[in-house]
Amino acid sequence: MESLYILVPISLAFVFLIGWLFWRALDSGQYDDLERPGFDLLNDDDAPNRDNRGQTPVDKSSQAKVDR
Repeated sequence: MESLYILVPISLAFVFLIGWLFWRALDSGQYDDLERPGFDLLNDDDAPNRDNRGQTPVDKSSQAKVDR
């Protein structure tokens, strides 16, 4: 029974802390636009970039240099 005198106030403090953090997140606008991130995944362009001649660019750092 004596442990309840400590656990109840601690749990109430956690509830108020979590409630305060939630309301602060709401006021900062964190949950304003919930649909755009889902559409961003659908509109993502996975095609590689192409140069002016229509060829895919070559990564020169991955090419082996042979000077012999």
